[in-house]
Amino acid sequence: MSRQVQGYVYLALAMLTVGSTVVASKLIASGLPPFGATALRFAIAFPVLLLLMWATGARLPRFSRHDRLILVIQAGAGSVGYTTLLISGLSLTSAADAGVIIGTLPVVSAAISILLLRERPQRALLLAVALATSGVLSIAFTPDAAGGSLTGNALIFLAVVCEGLFILLNKRLKTEIAPLALSTLMAGIGFIVAAIPAIFEAPFADGISASAVAAVVYYALVPTVGGFLLWYAGAERVSGTEAALFTALAPVSAVMLAFIILGEPVGLSQIAGIGCVLAAVLGLAFAGSRTVKLAGGR
Repeated sequence: MSRQVQGYVYLALAMLTVGSTVVASKLIASGLPPFGATALRFAIAFPVLLLLMWATGARLPRFSRHDRLILVIQAGAGSVGYTTLLISGLSLTSAADAGVIIGTLPVVSAAISILLLRERPQRALLLAVALATSGVLSIAFTPDAAGGSLTGNALIFLAVVCEGLFILLNKRLKTEIAPLALSTLMAGIGFIVAAIPAIFEAPFADGISASAVAAVVYYALVPTVGGFLLWYAGAERVSGTEAALFTALAPVSAVMLAFIILGEPVGLSQIAGIGCVLAAVLGLAFAGSRTVKLAGGR
């Protein structure tokens, strides 16, 4: 197996773990409060990531006050905000619908960059935004037998916005941070941020289920740690554009796993939504590839 094919396999497996977070979050939502589950997730993942840092000799750089503030906001939005909103949304809506909405992340991230960084939008990006929006609307306003909900879908979209803000804030860091070190920091800070509201949330929590706890352990070890290792193992073997294309597998795997594991029906609205989201992400990736080639030819 060539190095490039190995990269494709690693990236595909990484996106499979990303899609599985939707199913895991659905199980968590049925038996654990969102902040408590998030704190538990990071409490499990943080020591494992620290061990990986020790094993690889990774070190944390010195941070300015500006970067410390950015890191705390990043953890609050991308780590805690994303996870708690995802779990809260999945207590109201179907995993299949959530999978489609989460697939819009690359497009939402690009749109946030335009709105907050005042970047000039390209025609390809505007078309991608329109396609992704169509995909979300195809399921957002079509509650079905799978348990779709407008409120739940809105919470899932807010989770995607939080993750988009995480990506944008990462560009604001003045200090270069290795991916493993950043993931470890996000887990550590995320635990502290989530643990505070989890304390007040605990007295109002209903009964805790074993399946929900098992889902949190899975979320912490497989997508959070394993997904990180798989993604960067694959990304170092292929080009950035090729890696970006594999993000389109996340919504597909989420919907497929919702069907296989949770037994949720997949209707025409989800299929149409996936089609629009895939077209948006692939179009955005190809447009980026073309821009790079044109720039390289000058």
